[in-house]
Amino acid sequence: MMYRISGHESFACRYAWLPKAVRGLRANPKLFANDSEDQAMVELGLGKNMVRSARFWSLVTGVATAAPEKGTGYQLTDFGVTLLGERGLDSFLEDVRTLWLLHWKLSTNVENPLLAWDFLLNRWHDPELVARTVVDALKKEAGKYDDKISHASIEQHFETFLHTYYPTRSRKGDVQEDNLDSPLVELELIIKVGEREIDLSSGKREAIYSFRREEKPEISPELFAYCVADFWQKRHAQNKTIPFRDVAHGHGSPGQIFKLPEEDIRSRLETLEQETGGLFTYIESANMQQLQKRDEPDSIEMLKKVYQEKTLHV
Repeated sequence: MMYRISGHESFACRYAWLPKAVRGLRANPKLFANDSEDQAMVELGLGKNMVRSARFWSLVTGVATAAPEKGTGYQLTDFGVTLLGERGLDSFLEDVRTLWLLHWKLSTNVENPLLAWDFLLNRWHDPELVARTVVDALKKEAGKYDDKISHASIEQHFETFLHTYYPTRSRKGDVQEDNLDSPLVELELIIKVGEREIDLSSGKREAIYSFRREEKPEISPELFAYCVADFWQKRHAQNKTIPFRDVAHGHGSPGQIFKLPEEDIRSRLETLEQETGGLFTYIESANMQQLQKRDEPDSIEMLKKVYQEKTLHV
């Protein structure tokens, strides 16, 4: 495993980037090839660094992937076409379920996980997120795999993570226009809980953040079921059963990635059999809490079921 730290060019994903990338790649599979950057700048209406960042976010959200034949560009995945294609389920990111789904996708990469996402969502147990403390922890973690990564690179990586979920404010406290384009800010997964003084002489202060750990009804039963199936395929592909603790607290689990309380997870699992037509069954007794899987799910069909309800979730 190798962590991904760079590639986003210090830009959080913008609202228009993924829809633009999908339309662009359908028309030109070589759009994001290194030797096509000038053309991509024209077609997408973005600067060079933003083109690279849009490519990065398209890949880490699972919307696109490298073409099988090396050097031939990139191609849309079935997931990307189904969700964001011309007649996709939510082509313009109008539904909050789509935002939670994209958060899930970029947070659960197994082979090349994003450092801040993988570490902070799964292994950060402090109730507070303070930049200096977090950056030191990320630097230590990254150093296990590459001791040449600079402190500045880790700082930029964490800032990108933070700006993905929390809007940057100017000195006057106004939300800056550039950061309104980060769609996952709407999830309010990260909230500001206070400030602390870090320099007595200058009065300099730093923000204290925290993950919002509570029930999230906008994560529909169908979306939760899709993520359970995806988690199972990525982390427990050989197993027919997984214990409750893995769904709630396992690495890359719905409980960890969505920051859901145990009781909410248990309540969701209890209705999962009905929601999935018997695909999953939750069994709870005095000495056993586990989820059983009957068959291998069709991920695209499960994705479509997320959007079968006509009411738009906003």
